[in-house]
Parts: sequence; C-alpha cells; structure tokens
Amino acid sequence: MSASDDLNYALQATQNWVSDLAWRLSWHDRERVFHTLIATLHALRDCLDCNEAVYIGAKMPALLRGLYYEGWHPGRPKARNRTSFLDRVHEGVRRDPAVDSEEIARCVLSQLADRFSAVEIEEAKAATSSVLHDLWPA
Repeated sequence: MSASDDLNYALQATQNWVSDLAWRLSWHDRERVFHTLIATLHALRDCLDCNEAVYIGAKMPALLRGLYYEGWHPGRPKARNRTSFLDRVHEGVRRDPAVDSEEIARCVLSQLADRFSAVEIEEAKAATSSVLHDLWPA
C-alpha cells in the first residue's frame, strides 16, 4: 500500500465514524458531528488512566487516533466527575442548549462498543469512574 492509499484509507475510516455518529444522533451537520465526536473522545481519554487511554487510541483509525491524542497531557490528573465529563462533551457542540450531552456520550460509547470487542469495552468501562458507567451500553 502506498502512502497515498494509507492516507485515503485513514480519511475514509474517519469519515465512516462521523457518518455512523451522524446516523445515531440523527444529525445532518457533519462538521458538528465531527466536533462532537472529538470532544467526547477527549472527555473519555481524559478520564482513563494512561495505559487504557493509549489502548483505546490504538484501536482507532490513524487519522482519528491523531485527533484523539491532540492536546493530551498524560501527567494531568484524570477527570472522574460526571459533570466535568458531560461539560467537556457539551463543549463539542458549542454549548448548544438544545443538545443533550448524555445522549451524545451514550451514542459515542455505543459506537465504540460496536467497533471494539466486548472484553475491550468492559475494560474501558471498568477504567472509568463508576459515575460514568451508566453511559456505556449494557
């Protein structure tokens, strides 16, 4: 595979994630969906320990993985508060009052559950604070 093919594959894989989330949220604004996806992945990343955050990132398409790691400071204390997690998600939609941050979080976490194995999802769920466990799919 050439570098151009790799880049095209990474772009298409990321677009598939955005399309899937747009469908789950019933939104048509792909840019809004994209920002929401990244904000939610950042919120998740920042509440996981370093090893689990890296493991989750490694499972993502290359382009999405790079965006997931953007701005990450592994030495910072983990966010374990539900309110701060949902606020971080809400920032992805520019704090639009018509948007439900819990619904967004549930959709993104369901998307992860559909793309990762059950064991991987259980490990990620276990690595998050118990106040976030109900956001993960059952």
